Amino acid sequence: MELDASTGASGLWCCRSGHVRCLTPTGYSLRSRVNGYGGGALCALETELFGVNADTQQIDRIDPETGAIAPLTRTDGARYGGLAPDPERARVLAVREWLATTTTEPAQELVAVASDGRVTVLHAGADFYSAPAISEDGRRLAWVSWMLPNMPWQSSTLWVAAVAPLGELLEPTSVATPEPASVQQPTFAGNRLWALSDHGGWWQPYEVNGQDDLFQWTPLTKRLADHANAPWQLAEAHHRALPGGGWARVCYRQGIGELWCSRRSGAAGQRLASEFTDFRSLQVYRGCLYALAGRADAATSVVRLDLQGPEGAEVKVLAGGERPVPAPVLSRPQVFELPGALDADGLAASGFYYPPVAGASDAPPPLIINVHGGPTSAAYPVFNPQVQFWCQHGFAVAEVNYHGSTGAGRAFRLALAEQWGNLDVVDVLAAADYLVAQGLADGRRLFIQGRSAGGYTALMAMATSNRFRAAASLFGVSDPARLRLQTHRFESGYLNWLLGDPEQHRQRWRDRTPVLHAHRIRGPVMFFQGGQDTVVVPEQTERMAAAMDQAGVFAEVHMFPEEGHGFRHQHNQAAMMTRLLAFYQQQCELPDVPPGNAAAAE
Repeated sequence: MELDASTGASGLWCCRSGHVRCLTPTGYSLRSRVNGYGGGALCALETELFGVNADTQQIDRIDPETGAIAPLTRTDGARYGGLAPDPERARVLAVREWLATTTTEPAQELVAVASDGRVTVLHAGADFYSAPAISEDGRRLAWVSWMLPNMPWQSSTLWVAAVAPLGELLEPTSVATPEPASVQQPTFAGNRLWALSDHGGWWQPYEVNGQDDLFQWTPLTKRLADHANAPWQLAEAHHRALPGGGWARVCYRQGIGELWCSRRSGAAGQRLASEFTDFRSLQVYRGCLYALAGRADAATSVVRLDLQGPEGAEVKVLAGGERPVPAPVLSRPQVFELPGALDADGLAASGFYYPPVAGASDAPPPLIINVHGGPTSAAYPVFNPQVQFWCQHGFAVAEVNYHGSTGAGRAFRLALAEQWGNLDVVDVLAAADYLVAQGLADGRRLFIQGRSAGGYTALMAMATSNRFRAAASLFGVSDPARLRLQTHRFESGYLNWLLGDPEQHRQRWRDRTPVLHAHRIRGPVMFFQGGQDTVVVPEQTERMAAAMDQAGVFAEVHMFPEEGHGFRHQHNQAAMMTRLLAFYQQQCELPDVPPGNAAAAE
């Protein structure tokens, strides 16, 4: 699948004998909206392809030769995602989500869809489902579920069941972990079950054996590192079994994804493709390992590794990998770690610093702190055209993996519990101070911006400090209490975890609500908002800007009616960057005084 930035559509592409072509017609798009964030919109059987139609949210059959499309499901009031193949029965496994709030049907189910479109419910009763995986002989099925108010990276459960010849499940059994854990990405090595669990402190791979209540989790590596990131989307894949008993895994260190591989059972793994810094969607087919790979100097690539070739064979790029910025003027990320920003386990917040490549001088450059969304997510050192845009215009950029980010273990990730708007702000302020002290940023020309949850952190930083001259909120949260009432079911318990129970901690909620502290913001803010955003609704941005205006603080709103939660259209992204550049450049030209309100700046 490939996103067309000019239209926002995700088309299906095919590579045969080195020839790449788009299978799906112009205007057709594949995208699941299960849980609001989708994932798993495509799966393949030996001779058939199946995808989730972005418009209908139903599963379509796609001819791999001609691209002809025919509906497979026609389920009113439901949508599908997390597709996975069941080759033995020529059917598709999926998560089905019911949309009507008054329906007597469960909100989500694990289902199987036969080749004639008939849907069979395999399991129901949990609030959420993900990651169905079938054993090689087709006799065992594993999947993950979780219950409200948890998010899947807080607490989730692995399930296993026998599969009868006709496809029904026999004796579904939940598999307890030795300690409370988030479990994800079950997969089978032949008929041996592997899964990632963080009950040992990190998302590590385990082999799971046993039955009834006597399951044993045997670690498959001694490497203490996360081997996955937060499962915001369905059908994530960061580890796979290889033919002959080997394995392939992604391992994260300071936000950098490493690909490790062993061709044989029991053999030590070796790192491959070190020029890449992130890997996702690992798949094995006919003796080859495939992945989506990111790197700092090129667009995301579809890559292939021949497992039958020599050890350490070169990774071949099949698609993508374009290098829009010439190497001499490319800003490359530099890892930094914040001294003194340690948690109870001695883990520090870290990040990536991108120096400017235009207008370089001996003087420290203006700096933009770019806060990642989530907030349970992370910044990765992969090519980001917007970061390069700033560096081409004389700005340095820093991306911070604050406490609560993924990639540094369970304790670091869960440190944000009831601390949102506090720990994240502390860490981004510490990053700004550190980079200024190192001579890498001009302390008089600091800016902060973020998307979604990152916009919330930016607004809180503006309301609680005077470090930043100006800020930008890109569809950012400004009123957590209203978001809690309006958000979708997937995140309906998330705000309570981030800020605590609103009835028990009313003052904390007030203290960490930017719209209630608009009068404390000491610099101008520019807002960008999608008119169709159902996560952070336009009313949030409008109310925040109005509160700032009433307090005499400059606020400017740019509304994009056709966009949702995240801008998908290229022309809108370009318009946003153009306006934001002019805004930051204007602020840089103001007298060197501490940031203040609009009147002081003028």
